[in-house]
Amino acid sequence: MKIEILDAAIDDLVEGFNFYESKSRGLGDYFLDSLFSDIESLQLNAGVHAIYFGHHRSLSKRFPFAIYYRIHRSSVRVFAVLDCRRNPSWIRKRLI
Repeated sequence: MKIEILDAAIDDLVEGFNFYESKSRGLGDYFLDSLFSDIESLQLNAGVHAIYFGHHRSLSKRFPFAIYYRIHRSSVRVFAVLDCRRNPSWIRKRLI
């Protein structure tokens, strides 16, 4: 399956990178490596995740982030990569 990361999800990744990089130099790079690995794993297991707010939600293995995606034909569209510590009502508004 082809994976498309939409602009809003790229913005989420940049925001996460900036947050973790401000905590410790190099941690932002580790964050991106980890999240891109989690996103790439969707090539094999897209569609097996529970649906929240109209999107499949895959939890990151190393960071408290969730990848929200939909399957469209033969591709996976990543709509958002959000911090799970956010208020659920904020997440719902962001996704709807």
